[in-house]
Amino acid sequence: MDFGSIVSNSLKYPFRNIKKLPILFVLFILVAIIPIGMVYDNRYVVAIGAISFFLFVLLVPGYLFSMVQIGLNESSMFPSLSFGKTIYDTLRVLVLRIVYMIVPAAVFFIVMSTFGVSTMDLLSDLKLISFLITLGLIFIVILVTYIVFEFLLFFAKARLAYLNSLSEALKIHKVIIDIKNIGIGNIIKWILFMAVLMVAVSFISSWVIAIPYVGFIVYLVVIIPLLESIGNYSLGLLYSNITDKEDDLDTIEREIEALKYLN
Repeated sequence: MDFGSIVSNSLKYPFRNIKKLPILFVLFILVAIIPIGMVYDNRYVVAIGAISFFLFVLLVPGYLFSMVQIGLNESSMFPSLSFGKTIYDTLRVLVLRIVYMIVPAAVFFIVMSTFGVSTMDLLSDLKLISFLITLGLIFIVILVTYIVFEFLLFFAKARLAYLNSLSEALKIHKVIIDIKNIGIGNIIKWILFMAVLMVAVSFISSWVIAIPYVGFIVYLVVIIPLLESIGNYSLGLLYSNITDKEDDLDTIEREIEALKYLN
């Protein structure tokens, strides 16, 4: 699929499923209950919100993951909410994130522990400039490492959705091959598209959030879910450029797998 079609279909995707779109909004209401309880200083609502937040964590990542799967098959349907499968997908996505964040976390702790030792020497000599430069370099190293593995995680999630295999999604070298097959140019365009979309949404959100109380709820329950659905679906469409190269048998098997997300 060409990039123009990816953008067009992604922006239309949430609004082609008006009947099922409320499911997504309801899921995000779960995370809005705690702020409502805090605003009204109601501990019972806060307690209910804590339980709801736990449900949100169990359901939403898996539900959004299924949108990647549907995008892979270039369908325009919204996934149905199947609790067992959705929770299972959430757990797989969680494992994927944990594994991919091991290196950034290790870099953070190693660098910070080293920095902690060197800080005493820098401060004892009152070398403020050296201290600030070191601090800046440390921040850059940690940030770059995190961005690289967060970037890989996006396409690892798409690979998981495509192959339905956690072990395959954990193979970083194959994820890198997938990225090359998609095309760096296409990926840059996709990143720019998402960046422009986020800027536009942020601008609109600033007006919405300005509405007392209601504005924040609308932002949390409506705007963020729409943005998430567009982002995950567009990732699936982008990754589908790899699947187009496969033979008919693999395509049929993938379509059968996708039907599980719609039932």
